[in-house]
Amino acid sequence: MSADPIDFSVKPVLTGERALLRPFTEEDVPVMARILADPEVIRLTGSPPEEFGEERLRSWYGSRGEQADRLDLGIADRASGELVGEAVLNEWDRHNRNCSFRILIGPGGRDRGLGTEAVRLVLGHAFERLGLHRVSLWVFTHNPRARRAYEKAGFVAEGVERQSLWQDGEWIDAVRMAVLAPEWAVHRGRPEAGALSSTAL
Repeated sequence: MSADPIDFSVKPVLTGERALLRPFTEEDVPVMARILADPEVIRLTGSPPEEFGEERLRSWYGSRGEQADRLDLGIADRASGELVGEAVLNEWDRHNRNCSFRILIGPGGRDRGLGTEAVRLVLGHAFERLGLHRVSLWVFTHNPRARRAYEKAGFVAEGVERQSLWQDGEWIDAVRMAVLAPEWAVHRGRPEAGALSSTAL
């Protein structure tokens, strides 16, 4: 294994065809406050809305550029410049070269491919620039749209954490998913294209 190249102190701008991922600024706080208060965001992330007071959000997003052990990027629509969500690499395990990943998309960015492209952009940065070996996440089973986006970008389901969220009178399971560096090297975030190529052979 080569010397550790991981450097979370550098906050990149990642550009795709539709999405642009960039560091947060304090001006993003009102937009993120609206996104985090969206009922669908609250339901699918399992986050109670009372956690997101404006003062706390201002402190949080205003300090993301100073964090040396994680990467928080805003997701913007390239066409309009509108901030529509966030993508995060956190819970860095330096010794094992692992990170957790999470993403949320507000109402203005849904159903347009921005989420899937943002996932691919972050994974490309994680494996090709940071030198991570594994990126993992949890997705709740009542969020099949997110799971599908993760699968399209190469995440593989590994197991189920049963009844991990109590919401609206029922228990909801969470699925553990991950991508490994050797897998990314093969499909670059498009495993279905690789499978089709193999089938054609």
